[in-house]
Amino acid sequence: MTRRRRPGIGEEATSGRRDHRSTDGRETRCHVLSHQIPSAMPLVSVNPTTEQEIERHPLHTGREVEHRLDRAASAFEVNRSRSFGERAARLERAADLLEDNAPALGALMTEEMGKPLTQAQAEAEKCAWVCRYYAEHGADFLADRAVETAARKSYVAHEPLGPILAVMPWNFPFWQAFRFGAPTLMAGNVVLLKHAPNVTGCAEAIADLLREAGFADHELQVLRVDEETVGTVLDDQRVRGATLTGSVPAGAAVARQAAAQIKPTVLELGGSDPFIVCADADLEKAASVGCTARMQNNGQSCIAAKRFIVERAVLDDFQERLVENVEALTVGPPTDRETDVGPMARADLRDTVHDQVERAIGAGAVAVAGGHTLERDGFFYAPTVLADVDPGTVAFDEEIFGPVASVIAADDAEHAVALANDTRFGLGGSIFTEDLEKGERMARSLEVGCVFVNEMTKSDPRVPFGGIKDSGYGRELSHHGIRAFVNAKTVWVEE
Repeated sequence: MTRRRRPGIGEEATSGRRDHRSTDGRETRCHVLSHQIPSAMPLVSVNPTTEQEIERHPLHTGREVEHRLDRAASAFEVNRSRSFGERAARLERAADLLEDNAPALGALMTEEMGKPLTQAQAEAEKCAWVCRYYAEHGADFLADRAVETAARKSYVAHEPLGPILAVMPWNFPFWQAFRFGAPTLMAGNVVLLKHAPNVTGCAEAIADLLREAGFADHELQVLRVDEETVGTVLDDQRVRGATLTGSVPAGAAVARQAAAQIKPTVLELGGSDPFIVCADADLEKAASVGCTARMQNNGQSCIAAKRFIVERAVLDDFQERLVENVEALTVGPPTDRETDVGPMARADLRDTVHDQVERAIGAGAVAVAGGHTLERDGFFYAPTVLADVDPGTVAFDEEIFGPVASVIAADDAEHAVALANDTRFGLGGSIFTEDLEKGERMARSLEVGCVFVNEMTKSDPRVPFGGIKDSGYGRELSHHGIRAFVNAKTVWVEE
């Protein structure tokens, strides 16, 4: 994958200005130029394994952001005019580049946020999958849908909206961007990507890759901006919608601001996913899958299994097996292919997790594995299992975003479902039972966006992904994801 020279600000400024007035003459452009971004506050990438600074990325000035908004509006006119086949060909090329460059892209993820290298390369390959999925199915998902009415002809057309702002997190720096970006570009929209500061290198690599795949320079643009400028961009009428994957407070802020501008949003927020183990479950399988479900990506996943709700009849047996699996994990440099768990992405994230663990222990939980930081360079936290966790305590009520499994006792399957639903979150969940009919009944009762019976919760391009309650709203992936930012237009034709 080659890197292309980025246009300088002077070059961008030579383009003509678009008219940003509405039909009634009101000015609809937000004056980003008037919002001066302090140049003394760069975005800093730090290697979480060595604690050494990787690079400083200067914030874009108000003028630079203004140019990017102008270019996004122009690029939208280009992409919306392309056929589905033309967009699909570019996504297929992007998939090829992701696969061909998976080792290098994986190494970049590992360097910036500490993901074990094997998992990072698999993430790049999964991004190729989602590109190919929408290249193959996007045209069908957005095809006109005939509707039987009294009209001579009536149908629903699906048309793109325009530039969409994407505020993305660091934990899956490529997958989160492509999970949204592939269907959004296939639909004919363009993307303004505001990525997490510590994975700015990943953001720039994504933009470079899409340009090499044949998308125009401004069909996906990176915005290196602060939180205040995100709000300014969201207010701008050239931006027609927004998606955010992140914390509940951040999602609520974006939702409020977008609502004030009457703009659609998709929010994928936190989770405290239940992992229910019934008395009739295959305990060996449940413990093995549960360990992976909690500890993958160094425990930093919204859909990780966090609350292990286990029927009392098998509680001790399952907990012993889970601890055995957790203690068998190899903790070390994420660049080593033998490593299962690397460092957490930042020091403050590790410290927050340790504070939550200490508060949980103070409330009566017992650390039967881990429960402490590791005395070595890097932001490492020992893979942890907390036993005797009760509702109303931090390990039950809060999302612990790190390698910590909380084990909760349930009287029976019905009680397990009640405990699972006793949370403000509703992202995903897993149920382990040998009785598949019971598993499906329990799945119907869980208040979450996705349930997996005898499997860990995961995202898959073929099925919708998203949550309810404080875990957000809207859906990504499948046909739901590509229709998130399109206009479903009714067309009614009479003689």
